[in-house]
Amino acid sequence: MTDSLLSLPPLSLYVHIPWCVRKCPYCDFNSHAASEELPEEEYVLALIRDLDIEEAYVQGRKLTSIFFGGGTPSLFSVEAIGRIIQTANRRIGFEDDIEITLEANPGTFEQEKFIGYRSVGVNRLSIGVQSFNDQNLTQLGRIHSAEQAITAINSARAAGFENFNLDLMHGLPGQTTVEAMADLQQAIDLDPTHISWYQLTIEPNTEFYSKPPSLPNDIILEAIQDQGHQVLLNNGYKQYEVSAFCNDKKESEHNKNYWAFGDYLGIGAGAHGKITLPSERRIIRTTKTRKPADYLARKNSYTASCKNIPADELPLEFMMNAMRLNAGVPTELFSERTGISLEKIKPALGKLLEQGLINQQSTHLKPTQKGHQFLNNLLEIFNA
Repeated sequence: MTDSLLSLPPLSLYVHIPWCVRKCPYCDFNSHAASEELPEEEYVLALIRDLDIEEAYVQGRKLTSIFFGGGTPSLFSVEAIGRIIQTANRRIGFEDDIEITLEANPGTFEQEKFIGYRSVGVNRLSIGVQSFNDQNLTQLGRIHSAEQAITAINSARAAGFENFNLDLMHGLPGQTTVEAMADLQQAIDLDPTHISWYQLTIEPNTEFYSKPPSLPNDIILEAIQDQGHQVLLNNGYKQYEVSAFCNDKKESEHNKNYWAFGDYLGIGAGAHGKITLPSERRIIRTTKTRKPADYLARKNSYTASCKNIPADELPLEFMMNAMRLNAGVPTELFSERTGISLEKIKPALGKLLEQGLINQQSTHLKPTQKGHQFLNNLLEIFNA
């Protein structure tokens, strides 16, 4: 139960396609190695039924963004992706400037589809490069080479994609600062509008967790971070989120909606959603059935769980997202999107101000550089 008037935030759609050619040893996402023949038609029908059920949460809004994630969504045909986009447009409707992103891996087979994806409405690609060093790619279990990655990026541009992201990791097994900067410079030289540059972390339930590789020490990791941020800045890439950098104001609208505590429908095996229900004065999180075979076997409901976010957890949930953004969020957004008066977190904000973790601004909730660097310390105030 909230104590202030909840407002309906913007609405996005996340579509999860859980198959990939091979499971990478660092990956903890809900992804599964594909068999020779994907159940594409069956899965698309399930996604459409899933979306039909989710329509109850739309509440008159149009979609501001769609993100096809995985797995490797680009394993699906142009026709399949187009059908999902068309159905979402018919069922819900699109804002005029909708951003539609598709994750793609740099395999040769997928490059041939780029023109097709563009023709059915995808206007942004997120290309999973991870490294331009063949030895590092092998260690990461990637199935493409550095040359294939460069070719894929050039093919995307030739297909008409002016807006695309490159996913790039650092802190890789045995990686030196020089090697990390070479990777980053190669990415910059290819002139993407957006770079997601993040450190490899070892997550539970991964192959790397059970067989840990030898990672760079903290001194090297800090040097990579410091030098990398300066290289990106020097080349015109603005950091607007913890691991997101862009030029020409090409921020990821979909991810910004997550971080600003917006709403999103989640369809597909294991997909998550977050929905505001103002008339019921509550905010819910949904999770869909995780295993692809189980998801496909469902007919009337694909939801594995649907839970209220408790009121006492909402401040942490909000700040955990909003404080990832360098610019923070407008102050009034807290009450609008949590239904909680800002007065209730004034003591916590006072502590953050004393510790130099937030800026003293009447118009914005904004982390300082220190707050951004020590985000966990900032959030602990709300987790007490």
